[in-house]
Amino acid sequence: MKADLDLVPVELTVVLGCARMPIYKLLRMGRGAIIELNASETDEVQILANNHPFAKGIVVVSGSRISVEITQLLKRPTVYTLQRVAAAA
Repeated sequence: MKADLDLVPVELTVVLGCARMPIYKLLRMGRGAIIELNASETDEVQILANNHPFAKGIVVVSGSRISVEITQLLKRPTVYTLQRVAAAA
């Protein structure tokens, strides 16, 4: 069973910050454009697994390498199935 889990691909995404702008500004952007985020270098980052938040962390820069250190694992949301709801009723 564990060997099967080792084969499941997971896409990890680290969210450094976000920005809001009108679409016309986005369409005018070209190579080299800079998008200012609403975050600073010391803010926590959000870590997503397959687009679902699962942890928080901090950015660690070591030489030319950028990494993320996990500081907090988030609780998994409760998933309700028809069987679970029926059993509770």
